[in-house]
Amino acid sequence: MERASGAPVSSGGRVRSEEVADKLGQNVTRCRRRACISQEELAALSSLHRTAIGKIEEGARLPRVDTLVKLAGALSISPAELLEGIQWTPCTRSKGGFTISERVFPPGR
Repeated sequence: MERASGAPVSSGGRVRSEEVADKLGQNVTRCRRRACISQEELAALSSLHRTAIGKIEEGARLPRVDTLVKLAGALSISPAELLEGIQWTPCTRSKGGFTISERVFPPGR
């Protein structure tokens, strides 16, 4: 089932978060590579397992907020940077929806 916007929804009408997980994974990968560290190093710095980092980066796992804070701290960035390009649009008549955007980052970010 799909919403008019193309966002997939479950049979219960809830928005599924595959696109959010994919975008977050891309952001984590970009920030980790910018920091020139491996998944293993990020895992150690954030007190997570390397497979958890891999699943987050591939969009197979959507982390909890405490995990986002750990990742951001390990990367010495704001948690907001991991959420760049992910917005929630509220709607009063029906369910809201996520918007995923491609953002051009300034050099060196």
